[in-house]
Amino acid sequence: MLSRSSASLVDDPPILGLSVAGAAQIRVSTSEFNYKKGVEVYGEKEPADYVYQVISGAVRSYKLLSDGRRQIGAFHLTSDIFGLENSNVHRFTAEAIVDTTLRLVRRRSLDSVAGRDVQVANNLLNLTASNLQHAEDHMLLLGRKTALERVATFLLEMDRRLTAANFMALPMCRRDIADYLGLTLETVSRALSHLHDRGILGFLGPSQRQIVLLDRQRLAELDLQN
Repeated sequence: MLSRSSASLVDDPPILGLSVAGAAQIRVSTSEFNYKKGVEVYGEKEPADYVYQVISGAVRSYKLLSDGRRQIGAFHLTSDIFGLENSNVHRFTAEAIVDTTLRLVRRRSLDSVAGRDVQVANNLLNLTASNLQHAEDHMLLLGRKTALERVATFLLEMDRRLTAANFMALPMCRRDIADYLGLTLETVSRALSHLHDRGILGFLGPSQRQIVLLDRQRLAELDLQN
């Protein structure tokens, strides 16, 4: 289930360098919708008519493999932009992890503005390059790293992207983490327990989704990219 959200021009993240008010002035077509936990934002092979920005909540992009397994390609967190494709259809399915508010920007409108605004065109190019780098890093993670190294890399990524000062409040469950890292749920749980037992991280709350990194240096040493 989804519903339209009342738009606000105050404290909203910019759209590729444009404030919401500025986007309205140059006629970028935007709207906001609320998606309940587990609701699909768009499906694989559906028309890619919109680009999306997370206002609050979180989204996962994934593919279902022929044997029924799910491979998560990316997590989209607050202020992230996603759904920008190099074709007319989406390659992944996107789904709200928790109750989420998204800003929808009509792709045709955005392309038109990019043709007139150098800042928007450059930001679109940078976004495309960033997505490509993430895909390359993810491929390396899946192909070359051990289970413990994969979990360490994931935690360091979330540490960079989540804004809470003293801990990480992960919106995704361990099943999501496992499907992102190409591991089983049991393997992810063992790796987190191992890091906890070594004093590298701590848990807050019964769900253990709130994680305190106690020793970032030792965690980074497990990441082959560092």
